[in-house]
Amino acid sequence: MTTDPFGWARSLETLFDQVWTRLSRGVHDRHAPARHPTLATVSTSGRPQARTVVLRAADKGNGTILVYTDLQSHKVAELRTSPFAALHIWDSGAHLQIRLAASASILTGTDVAELWRKMPDHARMAYGSTPSPGIPLSDALGYTKIPDPEAFAVLHLTIDSIDVVHLGPNHRRAEYCRAGGWAGHWLAP
Repeated sequence: MTTDPFGWARSLETLFDQVWTRLSRGVHDRHAPARHPTLATVSTSGRPQARTVVLRAADKGNGTILVYTDLQSHKVAELRTSPFAALHIWDSGAHLQIRLAASASILTGTDVAELWRKMPDHARMAYGSTPSPGIPLSDALGYTKIPDPEAFAVLHLTIDSIDVVHLGPNHRRAEYCRAGGWAGHWLAP
């Protein structure tokens, strides 16, 4: 008799716990699939945009996650226009797709000063660029990077819903909504 390595996918409760275990692991383990989710927003012209980000914090109790960004990036302007985002994670080892729908707040200045102080010097290089991220260049290296605490922003993403698909021998799909107290219900995969 073989043990099902994905037994956690059989119940709504253990599947939900597995999502948060993987999100938490993504914060601390640079090799975890959840470390680099895809963040999707809507451009200021109404077009979908997606990019890879680094997961910096995951709080199951509050249903929130944090992502750092440069305040000058297009995603900040997009979220100021439409504060809704989606994150996608594919965990091939677990055969698990996690989709998070969230509302975003953009934290800057004194709200993120302590995070900036704790950040190593080499990591600060990602925040502060001339010209701003996404501006056309005549040369691939025609920019300068100077760490700037005023360019450092944190996307505080409040998760509204979680859609999870497990592609095991029997596919399972579940949805969990903040409005429903995260109780969850099964969906057709």
